[in-house]
Amino acid sequence: MIGQGVVLMIAGMGFVYLFLLVLIFVTKYSMTGISRFDSLLPQEAPKKKPAAAKAGGDDADVALAIAVALG
Repeated sequence: MIGQGVVLMIAGMGFVYLFLLVLIFVTKYSMTGISRFDSLLPQEAPKKKPAAAKAGGDDADVALAIAVALG
């Protein structure tokens, strides 16, 4: 009984290992195949976000927040 369980375990692990190998190869070759058609639908360059303007009144805001919290 234990021998059959070990055989079943090894067979199951073998199938999982084989499936993962096939998955790796299919993913690898599909990426190369898809890259040939990348010129049909080019991706737009990411747009740069405008830099946030620094507020000069940060110290005053902090002081106000401290005063409100204490008072």
